[in-house]
Amino acid sequence: MKKKLILKDIFNNIIGLFLFATGIYVFTSKNQIAPGGVSGIATLINYLTDVPIGLTSLLINVPLIVLAFIFLGKKFVLRTLTSVMILSFMLDIGVVWLPVYRENALLASIFGGVCLGIGLSIVFISESSTGGGDILGKLIQKKHPYLSIGKILLAIDFVVISLSAFVYKNIESAMYGLITMFITSKIVDALIEACDKCKLLFIMSDKSDEIANGITEQLKRGATLIDGKGAYSGENKAVLLVAVKKREVYKAKELIRYIDPSVFIVAAEAGEIVGEGFKSTMI
Repeated sequence: MKKKLILKDIFNNIIGLFLFATGIYVFTSKNQIAPGGVSGIATLINYLTDVPIGLTSLLINVPLIVLAFIFLGKKFVLRTLTSVMILSFMLDIGVVWLPVYRENALLASIFGGVCLGIGLSIVFISESSTGGGDILGKLIQKKHPYLSIGKILLAIDFVVISLSAFVYKNIESAMYGLITMFITSKIVDALIEACDKCKLLFIMSDKSDEIANGITEQLKRGATLIDGKGAYSGENKAVLLVAVKKREVYKAKELIRYIDPSVFIVAAEAGEIVGEGFKSTMI
């Protein structure tokens, strides 16, 4: 079961990276639009030197990954390193067969932002990162959790986009870059916020202890056993209470049903959950 969940995350991550690479290769880089972050820097270097964007991005990310190892933990670093390598492959090899759009720079900036935003959101939801600005964004958010990732990325990318006006010697390139990054940040904020909503799961099962152990070990979530009594049967039964983020609901249900196919689950919306693993208790 755990392998199935891991494989699903890997598959989703690859899809997200493919969309991200598509946004850069098909829409932004060929229209002299730097999307910001490390990918934007790599795009500018590619314009000046013809060094592949993917290779440049990989080389720039190495010191940033070291910082991630120090401050964000081994699990995040492993996922990020894997994602950076896959993205580099996608940029230089994986998407080069796609047709490049050159007709209208405004449309290129819009659709580039859509691809980048959806791709980044899928990567973040898979608990990974494309490196670069994403690492800096997570480091800043770790210190200031009230700041959204989308707005942090927008601030970081503004510097890169400003540089693009000088590199391309065209202020319109920077303006289109701003459009791309604005759309990207809005999509990331919207999708991440939707997936960060929390659910409360009330689980009735004869295998409550096994389910609690599975949730603790595989989902890294806490579980609380509440004494209950069936109104019809009069039997005493433990009710398991589990708080999860919305994006984790599918994984939780899969795990629970794997342990007990006859389980009874009630899922309720939680307006806000504060504590370890959810929102910080610090204001």
